[in-house]
Parts: sequence; C-alpha cells; structure tokens
Amino acid sequence: MTNELIIQSDSSGVWIALIRDRKLVELHQEKNQNNFSVGDIYLGQVRKIMPSLNAAFVNVGYEKDAFLHYHDLGPQIRSLNKFTKYRLQGGIKTESLQGFDTEDDIVKTGKIDQVLTKNQQILVQIQKEPISSKGPRISSELSLAGRYMVLVPFANQISISKKIKSFEERNRLRNLSLSIKPANFGLIVRTVAEGKPVAELHKDLLSLQEKWKTIFTNLASAKPPVRILSEMDRSSTLIRDLLNDNFTNIQVDSPTMYEDLHNFVKKVSPESEKIVKLYTGKVPIFDHFGINKQIKGSFGKNVSLQGGSYLVIEHTEALHVIDVNSGSKATTDADQEANALAVNIEAAEEIARQLRLRDMGGIIVIDFIDQRNAPNKRKVYEKLKEAMKNDRAKHTILPMSKFGLIQITRQRVRPEMNVITAEECPMCKGSGEIASSILMVDDIVQKLEYLVNTLNLKKITIVAHPYIAAYMRSGFPALYWKWMWKYKARIRIEEDNSYHLGEYYFLNEVGEEIIL
Repeated sequence: MTNELIIQSDSSGVWIALIRDRKLVELHQEKNQNNFSVGDIYLGQVRKIMPSLNAAFVNVGYEKDAFLHYHDLGPQIRSLNKFTKYRLQGGIKTESLQGFDTEDDIVKTGKIDQVLTKNQQILVQIQKEPISSKGPRISSELSLAGRYMVLVPFANQISISKKIKSFEERNRLRNLSLSIKPANFGLIVRTVAEGKPVAELHKDLLSLQEKWKTIFTNLASAKPPVRILSEMDRSSTLIRDLLNDNFTNIQVDSPTMYEDLHNFVKKVSPESEKIVKLYTGKVPIFDHFGINKQIKGSFGKNVSLQGGSYLVIEHTEALHVIDVNSGSKATTDADQEANALAVNIEAAEEIARQLRLRDMGGIIVIDFIDQRNAPNKRKVYEKLKEAMKNDRAKHTILPMSKFGLIQITRQRVRPEMNVITAEECPMCKGSGEIASSILMVDDIVQKLEYLVNTLNLKKITIVAHPYIAAYMRSGFPALYWKWMWKYKARIRIEEDNSYHLGEYYFLNEVGEEIIL
C-alpha cells in the first residue's frame, strides 16, 4: 500500500488529493478565507444560555453564534475559566501551570447555567466547521495535537492509544510520558508513537508547549471574539496524521507551499524530507497525475462500478441514501445469489471510498441488492467494516437488516465535499434548448453582412459543425454560393467534427478568428 499527496494551489485556495495505490481516496479544499477550521482556538463571549438545551451560544466572530453543549465543556472547565480570567486581568505572568491551583472537575450530570454566565469570556476550540445554516460546533476541552502526542491543559492524565496492543510498549510509553509530562497537563499518546525513542517524543512535546505559550501570549491583550491560535493548514495536518513508511510522494505546485511543507516534514520526520517535491511541469498538476479524471468519475449522482453495476447517491437534510444497482450485469436465476454477493462486495468497497472522498457525515443508509443467504449478508457487512477500517472519521456500522439495509453513522466535522462534474452546454447555456438550423443560418447571414459591409472583409471562412456545414452547401446553387454573389466576397465553408451542433466561427484571410 503506497500513499501519495498531490497539492494544487489556485486563486480560490488549495486542493489536496490523497492517493492510495493510484486511487483517489480523499479530496480536501482549503479556502483562502477559511477562518473557522477544526482545531482553531478562539476567545469567545457567551451570548445566550439555553437551560432547556443544557447548552450555550457563544460569539466567536462568525455570522451565526457557535453552539457549546454542557458535555463539550470538559471536566476541567472551571480551571480553564479561572486561568482565562486571571490571564486577561494580568494576574498570571508565566505560561507554566506549575503551582497553578486547579478547581474541582464538574460533574457529568450538571447544568450549563451552573458553570457559565451571560457575557462571560471563554476559551473554546472549533470541533465542527460551519455547515449549511449552522454556526460552528465548539468545545472548551482544549487539545493541542502533535505528531506523536496530544497536550491537554489541566487534564493531568496520561492516555495511550488503544490501537497499541503490546502491554510492554504501552507500559514503556506511559513511563516515558510520566517522565516528560509538564505539571497540570495531560497527555494522549498517539498510535504513531509506538516504538519511538523518548528524544522524539520530548521534541514533539516541546513544540506543543510552544503552542500553549502562543495561546498564553495572545490571550494577554485579547478582546472577544478573536482567534487565539490557528491550527496548521490542512495539508500539514494530513501529513502530521498520516505520514509513515508507506508515504512515497508529496508533490506540490506552489514554491512557497513547497518550502513550508519541506521544512515541516524535515522537522517532524527528517528521513522523509526527500519525498516532498516541487512540481514544475507545464500541464496542471491534477491533470498530470490523472486526478481530475478520477474526480469527474467519482462525484455526481451516479457512480459506475465494474461490469455495469453502479451506485446512486442521494442527499437529504437529515441523511444520505445509497442505492446499489446491478445495472446491465447479466445474471441467470441459478447464479442470482452469487451475482448479488459479487456486486454487493464490490459496492461495499466503493462506498467506503465514497464516504471518505465526499466526507459524507451524519446518517447513511445503504440499500444493497437483496440476498437470501444469511452468511452472504454477513460477508457484505464484514467487507464494509474492513473497507472502512482506515477511515479516520469516527463511525458506527450496524449489521444488515432483513430488508437488505445497512445503516452507518459517520462523524461530520466539515461541510460535505461536493464537486460539480457536469459542464454547461455551450449551445443552450443550461436552458436545454437550441435554435433551429434555419434560424442559425439566418444568424450567420446577419453576421456575414456585417463583416462584408461594415468591416469591408472580402475573404471569409466559416468553420462549423458538419451538420450546419452540409446545410450551407446544400441546394443548387449552394447556399454559400448565393452569399458570394450577393455580397461580392469570397466565402469558404469548413467543417470541424469537434464542434457542438450550432457552434461556428468566422476566420479572416490569414486564418485568424474574427471576434464578434
């Protein structure tokens, strides 16, 4: 399994494509003016307390107030609020929490109005970007993510990734973390820390402490709503979270971004710095690596599978529905069950890819082709679970129901990726109708008269679709011969098979297009 990251920069922002074994599995867009990215930390102000929802609405500078539920406050919210208040008042002079008197943790069954008050200033972190008509979803349980660990202010606990199975390795990492953990901070050790020496873990921790120092410094003169700390750009975040021995290539077409990414990779993984390359080809980078073609074939309502089967993907406000169709794939009654299994297995793999690629979140209902055999239904369910194993978004998959439906809930933290693959018809401009051939020829005559009588052109070539060209050559004498006699000009008719019906251009005597 090989991973590649291809990054294209344009005027609207940055497009990031994650390629796995030459197949597009993730596509991200980072807009230039995106001020509310997941991980950003803001000093907000409580605008409204909603006891009925056990939540508060917080002004972080977005047009819609951010939503903060009691369960997202974090157990140490009182300690964080105390630190924020003292820092804003100038009562704390160092970023170290050594000697800081922490407050008692809040209880899980408490009420929001027991912790927050209207107009209170509060540090929050973006959990979900603004989606549709909703403002950002935020949390006060701050976490600063690094390559090997996550620093959690005031938590004072050490957690080891559950994906690290070895008891000896878990014990080693716990002891190492205890030896380097700063006072009144918690640490979450990530999966990629497995087998890493204490020097690398300590280096990562120091960079996280620098982030905390930035929060401390920026908080001194802050007035809400204001961003206190920006998360890394999306490309650096992907590299931080995914970079491993399977990464073989990181190509970027922007010299500035190349320098930033090269320095970042050199810092977090010096042995991998050579895989970061600056693309200098004349063909756009997404075209060179065949990404645009994959995008065109992967987005849209219908997604084709091999052998003629296909998926139909529909979206509603509350959920997504995916229908699996066998299409033109030939079957007989004898092997109908085997064919249904084969199509469903293939569809399960593609569905897992589509969920990541489009970043579809919320409730997803999949209608597979009906199967009678219970073990076969289990195989489809297991295949879907296996295909979604590498999906970094939290998700839950329920077994197939007796109606052939599988339900999935998938974490949604950003708006769904939606790429329009259809192109506007150059003839009808989206109306679905074009002018008749006769009217089209009348339009040609009108423009021809302007070229001859107003611009005094005596040699004109008309290049058109073969159907229109044949129409202008029809009759005896031919239509265009009549025009030559009428306008006393030399007129040639040429046809081009690549033109759309009704598309035509005028050329002067040296073959240059005449712009009208």
